[in-house]
Amino acid sequence: MSVNLKRVPCTVVTGFLGAGKTTLIRHLIENLDGKRVAIIVNEFGDVGVDGDVLKGCGIESCPEENIIELANGCICCTVADDFVPAIDQILAREPRVDHILIETSGLALPKPLVQAFQWPAVKARVTVDGVVAVVDGLALAEGRVADDHEALEAQRQSDDSIDHDNPVEEVFEDQIACADMIVLTKSDLLGSDGLSTARERVAAHLPRAVKIVVSANGTVDPAVLIGLGLAVEDDIENRKTHHDDEFDHEHDDFDSFVVELSSVTDAEELARKIAATAEAENVLRIKGFVDVANKPMRLQVQAVGSRVNHYFDRAWAPSEKRESRLVVIGERGMDRAAIERMLAA
Repeated sequence: MSVNLKRVPCTVVTGFLGAGKTTLIRHLIENLDGKRVAIIVNEFGDVGVDGDVLKGCGIESCPEENIIELANGCICCTVADDFVPAIDQILAREPRVDHILIETSGLALPKPLVQAFQWPAVKARVTVDGVVAVVDGLALAEGRVADDHEALEAQRQSDDSIDHDNPVEEVFEDQIACADMIVLTKSDLLGSDGLSTARERVAAHLPRAVKIVVSANGTVDPAVLIGLGLAVEDDIENRKTHHDDEFDHEHDDFDSFVVELSSVTDAEELARKIAATAEAENVLRIKGFVDVANKPMRLQVQAVGSRVNHYFDRAWAPSEKRESRLVVIGERGMDRAAIERMLAA
């Protein structure tokens, strides 16, 4: 147990767009007396306002610099290149944070994110205190799993990184399957019949005994959700989801590494190199950011097989080190030296 005390606990808050995740998190940080909190917010596309909402709280125990936004895509698909650096950044803060809250995007599958806490570089320093699934009580009472399916679809379309193209109901079931606590929101908009219907709909998907907490406007006593001490990463294999075969396969048979490049002068030429490398070395994905000489903007690269997309996503910050880092993902046993040679040629 002494190891656990040294690790910073993280609570993963999952749930669809509009279910009330941000409202819940705001309530938690306003009422976690005495705890210094950091937040990772995963949002992307044109719906990204959650980070701004939380930054505007003005809470001393959760200053603005402790809120990190991951806007490069769905966190369950960009774990290696987004999540780990965010954890590094938070753990470098002084004074040390006591608790980390992670708000996933509406389409995230919690399981691959929690599995990332098993990686040696992460496991020694942080632990998953619990997974909280926020569900929309009003939508459930009306026979839907999310408030606005069209907004979810727009979010899906805006993110090139999403590996999974699953029906919304499947994503809902995966979120429920990984949860240690369910927060059923918008109870103030439901009569007793609606509340019963919503509860029954969630209960029908629960694979094990998980408590359902009813909430209006995000008000839940932090003691109910924080400090569960479950070390979920050690139990995640027992949480069965629709995509377990994919995850198991991914962890057993796949490998990834980072290639650091010098500045490039021609984005099109780089794209051709990436396509040729993927083709020659049977690489599944290459993604990352590149410094293009004499350009103020950062180049984002996303390649699936030999199909390469690239675009300038934002300006380099004045204090930011301009560097080129590509994550290469492929089957175990890839010829790393050959891939590095071809990309750097």
